[in-house]
This record gives sequence, C-alpha cells and structure tokens, in this order.
Amino acid sequence: MVSNHSFEELHLFAVTLEIPPRAFHGDHYDLPAHIRTIAIDLGAQVVSSRELVSHLISSGLRMSAAQRRNYKHAGDVAHGSGMSAIDLGQ
Repeated sequence: MVSNHSFEELHLFAVTLEIPPRAFHGDHYDLPAHIRTIAIDLGAQVVSSRELVSHLISSGLRMSAAQRRNYKHAGDVAHGSGMSAIDLGQ
C-alpha cells in the first residue's frame, strides 16, 4: 500500500487499518489479503505494479535502491530496539 500524496496520509491509513509499523518498508506497506480487502472497502485503489511505482515516483515518495538498502540495514540494526519502522524511515 502506498500514497501518492504523503507519508502522513499513508501512515494514518495504516493506523486506521491497524497495520503494525513493522509492515512499513520505507515507501510502502505490505498488506495481508484480509487487510487488503478492508483497505479497498475503505477507498484504496487497486493498481498494477507499474502504476504503483509511477505514483510513487510522481509524488516524490519513491525510495531509490540505495535508500531501500539503507532503510533495510537500519531496520536490521535496530531489530529488537523498540524503534518502529516509521521512526527509522520517513
């Protein structure tokens, strides 16, 4: 799940869906199937992977490959530290 507006919008929608912060991966959330259905019912739009990346790029929210590596590394380093992915990321 991504936002084409802001991370604030994305995180607020995640809270509404009760998605844990660990599901955030720097520029998107991974959604289990049962939450995906609820998200769609609440207005999320289903798009192709190509459209998803296009929305992220056009909104300026897309992470580069280097940023994704750094984000993942920060998560690995902080694993068990009590820091949420949101605190580590955007």
